[in-house]
Amino acid sequence: MMACKEFCKKIKALKPSGTTGRYASGQKRCQVCDLFVKWDGNHCPCCGYKLRANPRNSTYKKKNRMLTRRI
Repeated sequence: MMACKEFCKKIKALKPSGTTGRYASGQKRCQVCDLFVKWDGNHCPCCGYKLRANPRNSTYKKKNRMLTRRI
């Protein structure tokens, strides 16, 4: 695992407005850099760590499923 090179700060994703959640809008989370990015790949462009595309909490998992079905 590589360390954060601060490159991710330039591609940081802003929180979507309205009822759409971060994961439902296509954002992914890097656990090493500790932020959400809008990135097509599966690994963080900054540190190379695998990006998380789904929430971990069961409440938010249900909410995410509901939002993605509507879209």
